[in-house]
Amino acid sequence: MSTVIGIDLGISSTKIVGIENGKRIKSPMAIKGSDSVSSMYGAFGKYVHDNDISLDDIEHITITGVGAQESRMSLYDIPTSCVDEFKANGLGARFDSGLDHIVVVSMGSGTSLVRVDGDDIKHIGGIGMGGGTLQGLSHLLLNTSDITRVAQWAEEGLTSHINLTIGEVCREKIDGLTDFATASLFAKASHSDVTRNDIAAGLIHMVLETIGSCAVLSQIESGIKDFVLIGNLTRLAACKQVFPMLEKLYDVRFHIPKFAFYCTALGAALSCGVPEIE
Repeated sequence: MSTVIGIDLGISSTKIVGIENGKRIKSPMAIKGSDSVSSMYGAFGKYVHDNDISLDDIEHITITGVGAQESRMSLYDIPTSCVDEFKANGLGARFDSGLDHIVVVSMGSGTSLVRVDGDDIKHIGGIGMGGGTLQGLSHLLLNTSDITRVAQWAEEGLTSHINLTIGEVCREKIDGLTDFATASLFAKASHSDVTRNDIAAGLIHMVLETIGSCAVLSQIESGIKDFVLIGNLTRLAACKQVFPMLEKLYDVRFHIPKFAFYCTALGAALSCGVPEIE
């Protein structure tokens, strides 16, 4: 068996994906580490052990992410290279979604935008809004940086206690806007009946709405209607509420593919030029 491996060295975690015989994706994995080198070796060692992969069967390793250049070395004498993170995002999202005319919205600590037109993959910008924002504001407002806990609280919260909607500020319907669209994030947060759960819900919705709206508005003249969401924040349950709402508001489509959390590592593996990926 021949396997190529992609490793994404992120700020908060390291993801690793293997592709076996040019076709089969093998059990993606993520681990946390204190630095890029320890994360890379830890993820690689655990991955090959848990998947019973022989080093002799590994054809190539490709590394991407914020720590890729610092970790540019051959792993266990296996051919190893680096690939640009934006290219990896595009390759992974294109393959996982099955779409080739898209904007890839990579929601990590911040958010990057990559436009894919077939084989043309181009970084088009980004915003400093993402998981890092959510974690930092949660620390300030909720006294925790544990996003899992914040997400649990948010499931019991009401954004109607936090955000002001178009329907609340406009008596008459406005063309192109729905009553449920957000007019002002956190505009109602000063009310005395706001709970911890409401704040948690407001924070998560604020981050996701801002990312989604920025992605769509960046392509308002391009004709692109498909936006593929990847990265850590795709695991938030609120994605199932926020992005369908934005689809109705902007008349676009948001996609969260099967391996959204691992798409950058998947793209790194695909960058090896593996043929006949199915």
